[in-house]
Amino acid sequence: MAKTNITQYDSTPSNNADINSINIAENCPASNINNAIRELMAHLKNMDTGSQALTSPSFTAMSTDTINEKTSTNGVAIDSVTLKDGELGTTASPVPINSSSLNGGQFGGRRNIIINGSAIVAQRGTSSTGLGGSAGVFVCDRWRGGFTMNTGRYTMSQDSNAPTGFAKSVKIDVTTAESSLNVASTMCLGHIIEGQDLQQLKKGTSSAESVTVSFYVKSTTTGTYILEMFDFDNSRILNKSYTINSADTWEFKSITFEGDTSGTLDNDNSASMLLNFCLASGTNRTSGTLGTTWASSVDANRFVGQTNLFASTSNDWAITGLQMEVGSVATPFEHRSFGEELLLCRRYTIQDAFYYSGCFGGSGTIPITSTTFPVKMRGAPTITYISGGTASDGIADYNVTGLNSSQSITDSGARILFTQTGTGAGGRGLDLKGATLRYDAEL
Repeated sequence: MAKTNITQYDSTPSNNADINSINIAENCPASNINNAIRELMAHLKNMDTGSQALTSPSFTAMSTDTINEKTSTNGVAIDSVTLKDGELGTTASPVPINSSSLNGGQFGGRRNIIINGSAIVAQRGTSSTGLGGSAGVFVCDRWRGGFTMNTGRYTMSQDSNAPTGFAKSVKIDVTTAESSLNVASTMCLGHIIEGQDLQQLKKGTSSAESVTVSFYVKSTTTGTYILEMFDFDNSRILNKSYTINSADTWEFKSITFEGDTSGTLDNDNSASMLLNFCLASGTNRTSGTLGTTWASSVDANRFVGQTNLFASTSNDWAITGLQMEVGSVATPFEHRSFGEELLLCRRYTIQDAFYYSGCFGGSGTIPITSTTFPVKMRGAPTITYISGGTASDGIADYNVTGLNSSQSITDSGARILFTQTGTGAGGRGLDLKGATLRYDAEL
């Protein structure tokens, strides 16, 4: 059977008898051997130089540097592979495989912008009960409860129920229902981020990056829930909905927020972005049209369609594995060690037992003392006495529960000034053995 080139080789030997009228059959006359060899060598050289294309596997072209994109019926797409120097006979500069589906080429390194996304750090304690109409409530570090409910109340806790691969979650348990929501009622769980940690989003430029938020969520209450991205610096919002399909079942969700070409984020340590999980909202924030594209904040457009978790005291909602990363695809959750996560959290809050002893005279003040923080905090912290410690002389005037304090932050730590609450004779002492204090620089 006649052929025009060697790529038409047939698995049946008897069909490979002729190339361009040259006899290459088995036992061909000796006079044809030299011609056959030359013909085969010519075809091999053509393939080596790229002027003769292979028919299988099929590529649209083969240059000296690059295999171009081609998808065959039974093959795999090759996006852009650059070979190392000299592999195809010329010098090429190696570049990575195009990885647009893997967040712009970020195969490794720090991906998750969120701190304590797996809820493993809870310095303040594992539960806070009887929360009323208040905002800025924390249990797990960096998870902030924003609360303006009329009658609805809840308990926030660090819960041990979590999906496979996780140990903890943040749980909101309704303790007092608000089945008919007041127009101004809203309950959200949020995570606030510093502007200097968001510069990679290129917000406010023509090349603004999309970000993908992924998480595991579980609730007794199925339905539509709203996740909001709120730009504090420019009062701009983008709101997306997700659906809890099955009650009491951990479900994985992934939501992509498009890049915003308007409104740059401040490059500082102040609050620039809020990631806001809504759990209930009255008509003041649900009567408009859900703001699914970046726009100036309008309250009525923020939580349209939101399910009311507070309809019954039987309801609860939990979340873990929160990840926010640049790109349009959710990658596997970036687990960090407990020690690393704790240090990241301590930039915002440190709650621990401390030791101090000092003396003072008359109605003066206890001498200034210093304590060194394990990390530099975000800003000057406020100090709150939590528990423990006793006055060394046992006199009530000097009991630590009555301490007031002022402080100034330095790069290495804080200088704390404790002030007595009463008067007394000179030489009194104070012993803060085991006293727990909270240093708070939260956003």
